[in-house]
Amino acid sequence: MGLILDSSVLITAERQGQNARQMLAAISGKAGNTDIAVSVVTLIELAHGAARADTSQRKEKRQQFIQELLTALPMHPVTASLALRVGQIDGENQAKGIRLPLSDLLIGVTALELGYSVATGNLRHFQMIPGLSVVQF
Repeated sequence: MGLILDSSVLITAERQGQNARQMLAAISGKAGNTDIAVSVVTLIELAHGAARADTSQRKEKRQQFIQELLTALPMHPVTASLALRVGQIDGENQAKGIRLPLSDLLIGVTALELGYSVATGNLRHFQMIPGLSVVQF
């Protein structure tokens, strides 16, 4: 079993002044000896946040955080099978009146495809993905 980190966990760590290594050590301390990875969708969200930084210092800090993540963690891509599964779940959910952000579905289904849990501060969205194990961080 392993963990896919949602951007909410990473953003919280960055806002608390942690670098990527400190954040990973804290997560490993809580999660024990488990594989930790990130979806490329989370990488997109982090790059978006860096581009929107309101100061050059904050932008540089966020970019450094991203670079540390790239060297420290495996990044899982969006594959054709993952895209098909996301489309199916999204269609089934919307037929029931449930709407989830596409980014959260992609991150959650990445975890499902790997047999991992999602570590997040946003329980509400991820708990609506059938079969997904969600861990609050």
